[in-house]
Amino acid sequence: LVLIAAFAAPALAQEREPAERQTLIDLAYALGESHALRQACAGEGDQYWRDRMMQVTETEASDAAFNGRLTQAFNSGFATRQTEFPSCTPASKRAELMVARKGQSLSAQLSTIKRVVRGVGPEGEGAANSDTRDPDSVADEVAPR
Repeated sequence: LVLIAAFAAPALAQEREPAERQTLIDLAYALGESHALRQACAGEGDQYWRDRMMQVTETEASDAAFNGRLTQAFNSGFATRQTEFPSCTPASKRAELMVARKGQSLSAQLSTIKRVVRGVGPEGEGAANSDTRDPDSVADEVAPR
């Protein structure tokens, strides 16, 4: 699964639209499900999806309330699937594949979001005097690096 691709560049959760925040919560739930299903077969020592969830919360650098919602969603997904599949079975393997597809879809949704980061990228330092400068910007010039 390539879930972390959506989080390659930090995007503060408080800057996200409500729908994006909900997608992050849904992804956290799917990561919790994946964690439980993987542990059913690999054992409790396997922390692969928990580690990925920790990367998500670190990358998002969200406020405490939203971080709590992400953690709650992860834990809820984990508890649901751990109860449903306490051991490794063909059904748990199928469930793991279904959850992986759901996680891929959510990750893909997040990876299509475009953000304008001023003073970074191909426009570089000359962006302040460019006709392509963001018209909504309140900055008189690009911030120094």
